[in-house]
Amino acid sequence: MNTLKLFKYCSILPYFNTANPLYSTSQTIKRYLHTSKNIMAAKRQRVENGNGVNFVNGDDTSGDSTFPHFATDAIHAGQDPKRWKSLAVTPLICMSSTFAQDKPGNCPGGFDYSRGGNPTRACLEECVAALEGAKYALAFGSGLAATQVVCQLLKAGEHIVTMDDLYGGTNRLFRRIIENLGITATFVDMTNLENLKKAIQPNTKLVWIETPTNPLLKLVDIQAASDIAHNANQDIVVAVDNTFSSPYFQRPLTFGADLVVHSATKYINGHSDVVMGLVAVDNEEIYKRLQFTQFAGGAVPSPFDCFLCNRGIKTLHVRMRQHMKNGLALARFLEKNPRVRSVSHPGLPSHPQHELALRQMKGYSGMLTFKHIGDLEESEKFLQSLKVFTLAESLGGFESLAELPGVMTHASVPEEQRKVLGIDNSLIRLSVGLEDVEDLIADLDKSLKAAIPDTML
Repeated sequence: MNTLKLFKYCSILPYFNTANPLYSTSQTIKRYLHTSKNIMAAKRQRVENGNGVNFVNGDDTSGDSTFPHFATDAIHAGQDPKRWKSLAVTPLICMSSTFAQDKPGNCPGGFDYSRGGNPTRACLEECVAALEGAKYALAFGSGLAATQVVCQLLKAGEHIVTMDDLYGGTNRLFRRIIENLGITATFVDMTNLENLKKAIQPNTKLVWIETPTNPLLKLVDIQAASDIAHNANQDIVVAVDNTFSSPYFQRPLTFGADLVVHSATKYINGHSDVVMGLVAVDNEEIYKRLQFTQFAGGAVPSPFDCFLCNRGIKTLHVRMRQHMKNGLALARFLEKNPRVRSVSHPGLPSHPQHELALRQMKGYSGMLTFKHIGDLEESEKFLQSLKVFTLAESLGGFESLAELPGVMTHASVPEEQRKVLGIDNSLIRLSVGLEDVEDLIADLDKSLKAAIPDTML
């Protein structure tokens, strides 16, 4: 009886034969462990055969990972306690700027100066490489610092082809900084791959892709775009900004991209308390060039920020599942709302590239945009009426954020380009957080009604 009480709330109970007193506790435990082992073996085989689990149709995640061993890698890759003399389970924050040498030029600990490398940063970089399925990763002081170092793979007279719809800061960097260095950029809609083919020039050395894009959530076929670029010139580097998906839902390197860039400020850190960038890459030559440029230019993050980001990664798989669940629920609510003209979310069948999403992505983050039936005045009223959502820039944190891209994150994009893209004063971008979905829907519903009265319907 005491044994039965012990197992009352345990999953072992179904294997305990209460009708047969001769069926011992030890036999029961052996039976349970054998059955459990078989179930887990079959589950792992299923995951590996299918290269992971695909949640794009909103299927129950039930603890599975999108890619084999993702959650395990997020928790353990680069985190071996044996790398510290104290055997600390949680990686230590190494704030030292310099490290002792046992003789001139010899560094027994593997580090000499924290601009060139730091033990805490190394833990983070090793973990990120594992999550992107890459050999190498580098952490930077911001996402734009990472982007700028990637651009410094090029020299004056060379050329970039980039998506026309992309983060406003990247647009500004290409137009106002990189072009001043003698590197030109052509902005094209890569949802039509013919545009990419026509834009590639003999001096093109970088193809920059965002998918999903910011803010319109367009998709680019990474495999097809990579093939086009590499067939045109093997020296072209294909870079994919994977910020909106995170490595939990998309791994660009598996589709032929040469490197992956993240603003780790967003989903990877996930707590809106770090500004950081990441690059993951397989090619050793590209890695060494990026590493040297970072070292020479100093675009490095602090050890404390690396500690925070590394800690945030430990719950990335859990957070992304809930972001997806909440984001899809809000997208479906908005799509049926009479005050809303259109909704852009790759998980909706109405998205023009929904079929590509099914092939390329394992699921979706909490990002979506929508256009209401009003204009700037109604947008301002809507955003100021929100109570659960916070009116703020950035995205990917546990809290829900709302913003007006044309006035906020994408204000630096030339007005003519905003008009062509459709970034108008009715376009609202939502970063859907982890709150109770009923509260989020109620907040949107109330605020839309406050901004757009029935007389406008």
